[in-house]
Amino acid sequence: MSSSLSHARRSTLHRRVRFIVGFTISYNVIEAIVAIWAGALASSAALIGFGLDSVVEVLSAAAIAWQFTRKDPERWEKVTVRAIGLAFFALAAYVTIDAVMSLISQEGPEHSPLGLGITALSLVIMPLLAWFEVRTGRELDSKSVMADAKQLILCIYLSGAVFIGLVLNTLFGWWWADSVAALVVAVLAIREGIEAWRGDVESPFEVLEDLEEGPASNEAPSERP
Repeated sequence: MSSSLSHARRSTLHRRVRFIVGFTISYNVIEAIVAIWAGALASSAALIGFGLDSVVEVLSAAAIAWQFTRKDPERWEKVTVRAIGLAFFALAAYVTIDAVMSLISQEGPEHSPLGLGITALSLVIMPLLAWFEVRTGRELDSKSVMADAKQLILCIYLSGAVFIGLVLNTLFGWWWADSVAALVVAVLAIREGIEAWRGDVESPFEVLEDLEEGPASNEAPSERP
């Protein structure tokens, strides 16, 4: 964490982190209940998976909350980041298994207005919350806060994937759409889990930029003197 911050500013940022994780936990508990309920009503594995992702979000935010209730939060930085990394791996494992099973059984979700509503709401709330947490994490230079922000970004990806899958299945009968999108999210979750475990945490908004740069970005260092 940054050592250039004044004690007063650091205390303010610590309180902000506690507010962010408190809101994240409260919202995701509600989201998990609604999504799992909607998934059960619609027989939607994707919605149930989305609800379980909210549970992972709660665990990640709880880890941050625990860290910032310690007398010396910096001391617990490494163990907190690794705990978040494990949450990424757990999410990737579940989403992958769920998506593959859905593809094998060729079972698509039924129309779910409640599911569409909760995923659309997440697409509005989560980007704002992630942006706020990224700014806070950058100022604190906190890897654990940035890792938790990445978890929020994955929630946005998963919300979008489930929302699009539900829409495509409802409009065109594309039962496989949400399973394919979920597998993309699983790949991103594994990537972010590895980075969090290694302590290599960058801004979550750079994730897609890194993927788009591809091989060209890997060749750049060799061109430097």
